[in-house]
Amino acid sequence: MNMPLDQSALEVLRVDEPASVQIADSHDQAARACYQSYIGLDNATAFHSLAWIDAITNATGHKSWLLLARRGSDVCGVLPCHMISSMLFGKALVSTGFAVGGGIMANDDVIVNDLAEAFWNLANTLNCPTAELRGGMLPKGAGWHHKTDSHLGFVTLLAEDDETQLKVIPRKQRAEVRKGLKNNLTIRIGSDVQDLKWHYQVYSESVRNLGTPVFPKPLFREVLKTFGDAADILTVLDNEKPVASVLSLYHNGHVMPYWGGGTFDARQLRANDIMYYALMNHARERGCHAFDFGRSKVDTGAAHFKKNWGFEGRPLAYAVRAADGTPPRDINPLSPKYQARIKLWQKLPLPIANILGPVIARGLG
Repeated sequence: MNMPLDQSALEVLRVDEPASVQIADSHDQAARACYQSYIGLDNATAFHSLAWIDAITNATGHKSWLLLARRGSDVCGVLPCHMISSMLFGKALVSTGFAVGGGIMANDDVIVNDLAEAFWNLANTLNCPTAELRGGMLPKGAGWHHKTDSHLGFVTLLAEDDETQLKVIPRKQRAEVRKGLKNNLTIRIGSDVQDLKWHYQVYSESVRNLGTPVFPKPLFREVLKTFGDAADILTVLDNEKPVASVLSLYHNGHVMPYWGGGTFDARQLRANDIMYYALMNHARERGCHAFDFGRSKVDTGAAHFKKNWGFEGRPLAYAVRAADGTPPRDINPLSPKYQARIKLWQKLPLPIANILGPVIARGLG
């Protein structure tokens, strides 16, 4: 007599079943619909969103794909990616371009490995010697190297009102915010041409002072365009002069101040402190419940700054794979080979840095 399989046995069969992986151009409307339906069911990041994928592609020209894993007709995993190509840094397939997160979303580990293998095969087809997965579910297959000790993520819940938000900031950092509040600085929030102009003016100076090239201005413009109400710019002004500015993303109840910085005068005015405190209050008014301070490299000034605000760093995980005999591409500004270049870049006049920077930064991805 034939005995029916119980439900647990059926589940095992489903999990062990390999998936077929479709590699679709990110503009394929049918693939976009399936992709959006899947990521809407899970805790996707802003960097998984079609808005992010489109913004990077539109602003930089870097081609993008959507990898869709299926068992039967059901989508059971996805992976978005961009091909980054640079004369200085080589080629890499990354998930996703210019992002600090992203990576594989899947129903189970079998699907993770299937997507990772398809991702690596696509990298080979495109002659990309390096493939990078920035977060998400990491593959366990041969050739993939995990990095869990290089970056920290900083996320905390927002307080229920402005005064409580100030009180939960640790004492020394709270004192800096209070000093800034006495400087009669003005806060402007928006996403129009003037906001973008101020932001790029401040941000380009900030990254030049750090010794790194500024991203192309169209990148910021496209992010504001594709995200719509889910992105804005907060600028701190001193007598109508922008001294600190940040472009933030809003996703799943989280605010992420993604591209921000301050001018030389910002430190004395405590403008950066005011900027982040004002953003916390603004995000709460928008309905956010969490503040994502983004990632920082372990034991750097940026990481210490975020800890001063009371944020606890959480290790982030990445996976990298490189062709046999080829080291993964190195775009880490802390790498010893870049130190002399960074010092030189810091000395460049800002107009020259703003001309050369976007050409270089476009290939960092």
